[in-house]
Amino acid sequence: MERAEVNGWLERYIEAWKTYDRELIADLYSDDIVYRYHPYDEPIRGRDAVVDSWLGTGEYSDEAWAPDEPGTYEATYRAVAVDGDLAVATGSSTYLTEPGGTVKMIYDNCFVMRFDGSGRCREFTEWFMQHPSPESGRDGS
Repeated sequence: MERAEVNGWLERYIEAWKTYDRELIADLYSDDIVYRYHPYDEPIRGRDAVVDSWLGTGEYSDEAWAPDEPGTYEATYRAVAVDGDLAVATGSSTYLTEPGGTVKMIYDNCFVMRFDGSGRCREFTEWFMQHPSPESGRDGS
């Protein structure tokens, strides 16, 4: 993978998140994706399971897996290191109180990803930390 390809993938990731379109989400990942929302989580395995987790369906249909309300978040991510099929990206996710509302919280993100030969992600691990900005407050309130 080249940096531009990873950045293109990250743009598609954001678009899939904003739309929650099942096909856009599925197109990001290989059939055998191993996905972790946190580095210490047991991984979610397989494209269909990852898509279900994003959409809060199937075994992920409880409140903890509910999709974000449209228009209440935005994000920017960019590759900071690419070595063959391995890429690291950083960026931020901003959540609003309501569509068009004020900033509720900001997270700094780091993604570690491996890609297959067709540019689909086959391993994904996310680290995130709430940003101690004045908009989001140090305690997240």
